[in-house]
Amino acid sequence: MSEQSDLLPGTLDLLILRTLVLEPNHGWAIAQRIQQVSNERLKVPQGSLYPALHRLEHQGWVRSKWGSSDQQRRAKFYSLTRAGRTQLATEASKWERLSAGINLVMANE
Repeated sequence: MSEQSDLLPGTLDLLILRTLVLEPNHGWAIAQRIQQVSNERLKVPQGSLYPALHRLEHQGWVRSKWGSSDQQRRAKFYSLTRAGRTQLATEASKWERLSAGINLVMANE
């Protein structure tokens, strides 16, 4: 069983935006995709996921519309907007710089 990690502040938006590049999806599926791709290391609690999705929608980076899930249940599907794609590129660049800096410090003996 893999050890799960808490998300660093500010990384949830990046993970959601990155997940939505692939295809529109509903909240539960977004959380499952993040958990699956991270080999079960990252778990996104619903209490964090839905406020983040609403915040991203308010900022114009995602849009939502109602549809049916694979289980034929009503669900709100989120998709990336053009502004969201731009923001994803910005956030990914920031993450790369930050993680590269952290890696340099951690490798220094």
